[in-house]
Amino acid sequence: MSPPLHTRARAGASVRPHGARRRRALRSLCLRFALVAALLLSTAAGVLADEAAEAEGTAAAADAAPSTTSEEDLALIACAERVASIVQKRYEAVKDLQASFAQETRAVSLGAGPMAGAQTVTGRVAFAKPGRMRWSYEEPAPSLMVSDGSSLWLYDPVAREASHLPVDRGYLSGAALQFLMGEGDLLDTFTVVTEKCDADSSEPVDLDLLPRQPASYERMALRANPETGLIEATTIVDLFGNETSIRFSDIRTDAGVDPSLFDWSPPEDVTVVDLMAPP
Repeated sequence: MSPPLHTRARAGASVRPHGARRRRALRSLCLRFALVAALLLSTAAGVLADEAAEAEGTAAAADAAPSTTSEEDLALIACAERVASIVQKRYEAVKDLQASFAQETRAVSLGAGPMAGAQTVTGRVAFAKPGRMRWSYEEPAPSLMVSDGSSLWLYDPVAREASHLPVDRGYLSGAALQFLMGEGDLLDTFTVVTEKCDADSSEPVDLDLLPRQPASYERMALRANPETGLIEATTIVDLFGNETSIRFSDIRTDAGVDPSLFDWSPPEDVTVVDLMAPP
């Protein structure tokens, strides 16, 4: 029987102790989880709730609001949910998506307040339903994240190391997994709020998404164009206050994505950390 963590090295690669290897792999996964979560919101929205369920959700939100809630606040709630439904419907119809992205991460040092500056990386992303994605980091250093819908590869070409992870057990779970597999619903999963909203405008609307169930993050946010339903940016804040934002540009939908982009194997002379074995 394979141990919970199996490390294998291809020809010429060095092997670190399992404990150190596991910690490095999990750190790598955590750094990229914010990216995955943001992607899920921007490209893998699932089945749109029917009109009755949507009306029920809107009514429930209004009923849950304090009695002192003003008409203006209630209007913002309704508008935010309307924009979320527009986004849901737009990406429900999308079969594949390609875009350039710029990701900025602001980390918080525990006990020491915010760290100075922010790290910015850029690259290209491709997505195809169901649950397939490829994030190609280009600057300032190359790296790759690829999923075929059942497993996830994280590749660091500089370190010559690749980690292989399941997407159906622990590493990506709950709401994140639902969105990844195209089964999620924004209004079912999140309470959606905004400070400024015009659903009939082409001006972007900033939506805060608060998870209805306990999650491994504090909140998510997205900037959407209510006219097109396309998402221009996403943000995730984890439980420690670390914030990752991604801006999308040159977005193309249903232009066709080569399926081979999601079928990836590590090159020779690369150390592979295999986390596919059951714990």
